[in-house]
Amino acid sequence: MSKRIAFIGGGNMASAIIGGLIKQGLPPEQIDVVEPFDEARDKLQMSFGIEAHAQAGAFLADAALVVWAVKPQTFKEAALAAAPHALGALHLSVAAGIRSDSIAAWLGVERVVRAMPNTPALIGQGIAGLYARDSVSANDKAFIEEVMATTGQSLWLDAEEQLDVVTALSGSGPAYVFYFMEAMTTAGIEMGLSREQAHQLAVATFTGASALAQASTESPQVLRQRVTSKGGTTFAAISSMEDNDVRALFIDAMYAARERARELGDEFGAD
Repeated sequence: MSKRIAFIGGGNMASAIIGGLIKQGLPPEQIDVVEPFDEARDKLQMSFGIEAHAQAGAFLADAALVVWAVKPQTFKEAALAAAPHALGALHLSVAAGIRSDSIAAWLGVERVVRAMPNTPALIGQGIAGLYARDSVSANDKAFIEEVMATTGQSLWLDAEEQLDVVTALSGSGPAYVFYFMEAMTTAGIEMGLSREQAHQLAVATFTGASALAQASTESPQVLRQRVTSKGGTTFAAISSMEDNDVRALFIDAMYAARERARELGDEFGAD
């Protein structure tokens, strides 16, 4: 880890990657961040000892990699401002929805990789889908893998539209888990547990079940069936969910997330 890396945007995902890079040995002085908000810049500089700038400038020309961690609606404006300074860099976007054709057009470059990470990246337990344009070399891909490994797992996709599915599945996925945790905690409280007890049980259940699924060679369906004895308590719960079409509603929700990812590309992409 010795190449200079610049970030456009200094929010949570950028901070997760920056923290991981520094832990892996990249010196803070090798990292630049463009962050327009004073408070966020101060926090980045205090937390990581990096150089944070209010706007893009000539310093971007020294970056081997530029990581785009901006909101979709501000991507074009930020890209046009940075483009004259970063023509020689490899570009990695972690912005939802914005397609590589738009990014390449705004920046005037073809070495563009898109990533869809998720928030467990903040503790090094994330997973990201990756897509590279044709001009991205094998060495470029290896560099991207090295960077993303600081936040967790990653996998390469063959088609860019698959990133919208990744967005719906794992990008938004932590919110689904938290949603079910909320429901389980609420139910536990209503049935007589304290909030602390219900929360601890809900979180530990998701953590343990996920670890079991990861360690097992059996599918989630088989694992579920193993704890669902006919006529038992789990059977009653699963039957209630099936009677209320929870599975179908959940799948519909993921389709809605994928559609919104597509809409973001259409709404904020290149004219």
